Amino acid sequence: MSSAAGVTGQWQAVASAAPAYLKGHGTQNDFVVLLDPDGTFGLNERQAWALCDRRQGLGADGVLRAVPADGGGWFMDYRNADGSVAEMCGNGARVFALALRDAGLVTADEFVVQTRGGERSMRFLDGDVIVGMGAATTSARSVTVSVGGHEWAATSVWVPNPHAVVFVDDLAEAGPLTNPPSVAPDDAFPDGVNVEFVVPRAADRVAMRVHERGVGETRSCGTGAVAAAWAWRRRSDVSADAAPATVRVDVPGGTVWVTEHPDGELDLKGPAVVVARGVIDEQWWRERS
Repeated sequence: MSSAAGVTGQWQAVASAAPAYLKGHGTQNDFVVLLDPDGTFGLNERQAWALCDRRQGLGADGVLRAVPADGGGWFMDYRNADGSVAEMCGNGARVFALALRDAGLVTADEFVVQTRGGERSMRFLDGDVIVGMGAATTSARSVTVSVGGHEWAATSVWVPNPHAVVFVDDLAEAGPLTNPPSVAPDDAFPDGVNVEFVVPRAADRVAMRVHERGVGETRSCGTGAVAAAWAWRRRSDVSADAAPATVRVDVPGGTVWVTEHPDGELDLKGPAVVVARGVIDEQWWRERS
């Protein structure tokens, strides 16, 4: 059976030696979703890097492969633009959910997706997708972030991707973010780290820029928005069951909303947009397999 077999909706079922794909974005954090319902194609570092290349590939901040999960449902096999593996992706999860619906692989408004960071719930509501992000964890260990001669104390947050959240007076203080910010001590984040620069706008609103590990500065980061909102609420000395429970997070690519529930569970709400659909060229795919 080909990777496109059984795919319905607006997808054309064709026999192919390369996977069908959807290109989409969530607040301009863009992804390629590969449909692999038979688990036949796999996804290696070279393929992910090539697909994300904005001159020789489709161009994206990451690749999400939709493959059957053990026990049923779908697993989100995620790789960053440099081909490295990540636990999960908040914006990518919304695009992934939309791709599953778009391809007819799921039909419900609510369902669960498996990720390397654990089980994540997906819910469509009024044109947005709400992702259950689980609870955040932190560390009391002192961490600093440095950029262009500036140094700040950072809050360590895992959701479950690792983040170093810095509060600044102006987002421009982060500079061009063409290179990864320096994070100390070196062993604070052994698997790399995303760095968020955050400016508070109100008790229930922040603005953010982000440098993502394995990608660079992106227009948005879903797990980063969750980490920023979580850190802001603690900085504001707000208990988890107090208002505001929802924080608006403005990113260069748009706006997302983070809701913290009394039990510490966090939801990420935002848009997901389809840009294109197609099938990867067989020769192109074969040469990178």
